[in-house]
Amino acid sequence: MSHTFDAISSAEFEAAKSIIVTLKDHGHQALLAGGCVRDRLLGKTPKDYDVATSATPDEVCKVFKRTKKVGAQFGVVLVSHRRHEIEVATFRTDGVYRDGRRPEDVIFTDAEHDAQRRDFTINGMFYDPVEDKLVDYVGGQADLSAELIRCIGEPSKRFAEDHLRLLRAARFAATLNFGIEPETFNAMLKYAKQVASVSPERIRAELALMLVSEGRCIAWKALCETGLCNHIIQGVQWTIDDQNNARDILGRLPARVSFPLGLAAVFSPLAAERSPDTRKVCRAIRCSNEEMESVCLLLKWVYRVVDDGELELADIKNMLASGHFDEIISLATAFTADEYGLRIQALRERGDKIPVQDHAPPPLLDGAFLLEQHIPQGPIYRKVLDAVYRAQLNELVTTVDDARAMAQKLIEESD
Repeated sequence: MSHTFDAISSAEFEAAKSIIVTLKDHGHQALLAGGCVRDRLLGKTPKDYDVATSATPDEVCKVFKRTKKVGAQFGVVLVSHRRHEIEVATFRTDGVYRDGRRPEDVIFTDAEHDAQRRDFTINGMFYDPVEDKLVDYVGGQADLSAELIRCIGEPSKRFAEDHLRLLRAARFAATLNFGIEPETFNAMLKYAKQVASVSPERIRAELALMLVSEGRCIAWKALCETGLCNHIIQGVQWTIDDQNNARDILGRLPARVSFPLGLAAVFSPLAAERSPDTRKVCRAIRCSNEEMESVCLLLKWVYRVVDDGELELADIKNMLASGHFDEIISLATAFTADEYGLRIQALRERGDKIPVQDHAPPPLLDGAFLLEQHIPQGPIYRKVLDAVYRAQLNELVTTVDDARAMAQKLIEESD
C-alpha cells in the first residue's frame, strides 16, 4: 500500500489549511496533526482536521477573531473559520498523570516533543499542507506500511499515563485491520486491570466503535487475549470457549451492524449458568435505555428461534413489530452457524410475506369492554387482553364479536 498524502480536498481541509497559512504568516509554525494525517495517508476521509502550532492559546486568539478556549490549560482553542470549527492545539509535553487519564499540567514546547507525548506512532505524525511535507518523528509511516499498532516510546509508560489507551489500541487494530506490535501487546496484558479506572461512558464509546467495525473480531480477540474483556464487561465468567464462540459469532455477522447487535453477539454464547444480568451489564457501561432493551430483545428472540423450533404467527409479527426482525435473523444465523439454516430461512420467508399493516394491528378488544364486565385493571384484566390480542395476531380471532366472545370465555374460566 502506498502511503502518500493524496491531494484530496474538502471544505474542512481547506479551512484547516487556511488557518495554518495565517499562523505561518504571523511567524508561527503550524501543521496538521494526529488522526487526520493517519487517515489521509491511508486514503481515508478524516472525520475532522486538527492543527498543532507553536502559537500559544493567547496568540491564537489574537490572530483569529472567532475563537473559543475549550481546553486552555492544555493549549486547545477552537477556531471558527469558513463555517468550520477547527481544533488548534499548542505543541506541548505532558506533566504527571495521577488519575490514569489526563496530565495535571502541560509545558508548551516544539513539534518533536509534542509527537513524543502522543499514544501510537500512527497517530503521532504531522503534515504541512503548504509545503506538502510529512513530518514524522516517531516512525508512524513505517508502522502504517507494516500495519502495526505501536506505542510511541515505552509502551508501559504510555498505558500507565492514560488507561484509555488500552482500549484505543484494540479499537485501532479493529478499525484499521492492523496487528498489535508485541511489546505494545505485552504492556496491554500487564495493565489490563487498570482499564477499570476509565469512565463507563468512555468504555461504552470505545466498545461501540469496536463492535460496529468490520474488524470487530480483531478487537474482541485483543480484548480477550489481554484480559481487558473481564474488566470492561464485568459480572461474567468468560471461559476460553465463550470467548472463542463470541469471536466466531461476531465474524459471521453482516459487515454493517448496530452496537446492540454486536453486544448481543458477545453475550449470546454464554451458558445459562454464566449468563449475565444483561440489563445490569448494559447499565454499568452506560448504554442508553434503547440500546439495553434492544440487546435484551435480540437475545430473547434468538434463544426462542433456536429452542422453540416452529414459532407461531404471533411471534413472528411481534418480531416484525419490534423493528429488529432483520437483526434477529442475522444474529440467529451467526449464532447457529448453519445448524438451523433451513429453519431460519423459513422464518425469514414467513416474515417477508406479512404485510406491514399486519405487524401490529389495532386490538379488536379494548379495556372498556372488560371494565363493563366488572373486570378491574389488574392481573386478570391484562391476562385477558394479552391472550385475545395474541389470538388476533395468530388470526384465530378476526372480528370484534369473536374477540369479545373469547374474552367472556376467559373471564368465566378465571372465576
